[in-house]
Amino acid sequence: MDRELYGREAVLHDGGLVARLSGLTRHGAARVAYEHGDDPPVTVFTGGRGMGKTALLKEVRNRYKGYTPLALLDCAHIEPPAEHGPGWSEVTGALTELAVQLSPKVLAAKPVQFPRLSLGLVAVASLGWSQEDDERARTDLQQLGPLLATVDATKGAAGNWVSKVLSKLAATFAESAAPLAGLLAEATVETVLEEVFGRFQRSSENWYGTYRNAGGRGKTGLRQLAIDFEQGGRRRGEAEDFLVGALTEDLVHAYTGLRRGTRIGRPILLLDNAHERLGRQLVEPILRARAGGRRDRVVVLAASRVREHEGLRHATRTRLPETAHRAPCSRGTSVGSGILAVELTPLSPAQTRSAFDHHDPAGRTPAELARAVHRLTGGRPLGVALLGRAAGEAPAELRAGLTPGGLLDLTVELREDAPPVPVAPTLLAELLPVRRPGPYAVLAATHDEESARLLAHARLQGESLDGDVALRVRDQLRSEDWPEGPRHFVADPLLRSLLLHRLRFEDDDHPRYAAWRAVHETLHRHYGPAPGPYRLHHDLALGRTEEAVTHLRVTFPEQDVLGWLGRLRFVAAAPYPRERNRPGPDPRRAIALGQEPVGDPAFSGLDADTTALHLSVRRLLHAVWLLTDPLALPDDDVADRLAHELRRLSGRHLTGSGSLWDAATHWPRDIRAWRELSLPPGREDGV
Repeated sequence: MDRELYGREAVLHDGGLVARLSGLTRHGAARVAYEHGDDPPVTVFTGGRGMGKTALLKEVRNRYKGYTPLALLDCAHIEPPAEHGPGWSEVTGALTELAVQLSPKVLAAKPVQFPRLSLGLVAVASLGWSQEDDERARTDLQQLGPLLATVDATKGAAGNWVSKVLSKLAATFAESAAPLAGLLAEATVETVLEEVFGRFQRSSENWYGTYRNAGGRGKTGLRQLAIDFEQGGRRRGEAEDFLVGALTEDLVHAYTGLRRGTRIGRPILLLDNAHERLGRQLVEPILRARAGGRRDRVVVLAASRVREHEGLRHATRTRLPETAHRAPCSRGTSVGSGILAVELTPLSPAQTRSAFDHHDPAGRTPAELARAVHRLTGGRPLGVALLGRAAGEAPAELRAGLTPGGLLDLTVELREDAPPVPVAPTLLAELLPVRRPGPYAVLAATHDEESARLLAHARLQGESLDGDVALRVRDQLRSEDWPEGPRHFVADPLLRSLLLHRLRFEDDDHPRYAAWRAVHETLHRHYGPAPGPYRLHHDLALGRTEEAVTHLRVTFPEQDVLGWLGRLRFVAAAPYPRERNRPGPDPRRAIALGQEPVGDPAFSGLDADTTALHLSVRRLLHAVWLLTDPLALPDDDVADRLAHELRRLSGRHLTGSGSLWDAATHWPRDIRAWRELSLPPGREDGV
């Protein structure tokens, strides 16, 4: 069953990018004109965690499997066999897996055979065999069975050839004073050719005559290949590159051999996590061969979490929506110019709304919930999908009052055969798969590298004995391609919210919240004793607003009104110390609307005019705090009150009334347009 595409139609619809590269519509329904002729680019989808790269590759697999040869490989997770010899490497393991996936029969075409790759892997498998340990050789040979079965399913799977290979090896050992990788490889290849390969495949060994020092002789090339593989280093790299070429050569032969014309479309290689070393080892030999004029017809679709990866320096770059009808990729002189890097774009608000409607078709949750989730997630598909599912599965008594923060508190059923899982930890584990997320949660409360290092020194000394914890966390976030920003050590709103959720609730220390309090108290002390914006920011995170209100009231008459508005905005950006699953309206709402009785000791000794100013600032602070909270819903009444308070303050200020009046006009607009509060008010970039 097709998944919801949510903006990925540019790749997957019948005239989309994959169709134009492969020559087939989804499910092989019809032929499509090739956009790039016989020279398709390697297409790399880029985007951070949760942007839908893996889901996109899997959907391509689901739609095209059975209609054209296809394989999906995760370059970050190649599991070695339980027992393997020195002839196994990540590259040889990956090539074996790819060949086995590519080989099955597809619509109107016979299975693809891989004789060239089989011979190459048979040759390198012989490394490390000895006369005293024929069990090692037997195990390695049997592991090649599925690959040899692509050449002859009956003979390859039967395993009778293994005993004959071992007999041949025994004779080779007896005749040689010093067993060499090349001699063992040649003996193994000769037996496999005789016992497994038919007369049409035996000429495949000739392809290795083009290997270095082979002089056109296939067996010599295979012998040299094994020797180079055994040497390691650069020589092994050359041998592995040639084996990648063997895979593509077998695919070329399947499309241009005796049965030419019986196949439609092109084979598809799907490589997830291609930014890993293995990804480059598989892709770069293909790119080099194509740059040299070879046309292999293979469609390579890869995914890279790192947008600015070194291997993409010379790629043609475009964004996902721009590939819907055309995706130019001009090949230059560099090898990397054969790459088309397609940046996966976030979901739009409308696509997020569609995702929520899919899980909650009756509209039982608040109307603005989907848009608020879009603000929180930035349209990151993984976050939208999981929070949308949580909204659809929420208990009936909670639905009407759901907020993005409330969704993080829920559990969600991801599989019918498994119990529900908590939303926030599950999403965090997907977006930041680290062994110990605790230090990240602590440092998410900080603002920059300096405060992060200070907090790490105070709270995380036991986390690392060989380096600065804050710098390690920073480097890990950079390696995962998470954005950096000037006001938060963890800049992404969704990741920061998930880490702060963990900091507050993970230790189940309700109602003390010891870890949360300890972190914010440490930062509060660091920024004291003067009531600066950073200190007041952490005051709010601890649930204390009196000092912030007093400071903003005392500094209100100063001439720098824009600076005052900036401090208000920064202080009110503090994370709210909320309670899990608290029923009823947000407590900040009543204060912002002036509906809560005031028992503030700061009123002691104030005259009536100063008291009125104090109350106005108090309402304004709570309004901004609520309306800019990514875990809360918008509130029209509070937005109107925000404008009202700013206009009243504009009338009180002697010199800065214009900026306050502009804020009264533009800040409610920013809020209703889901933008950050602009400064100066009305500035288009919302800074």
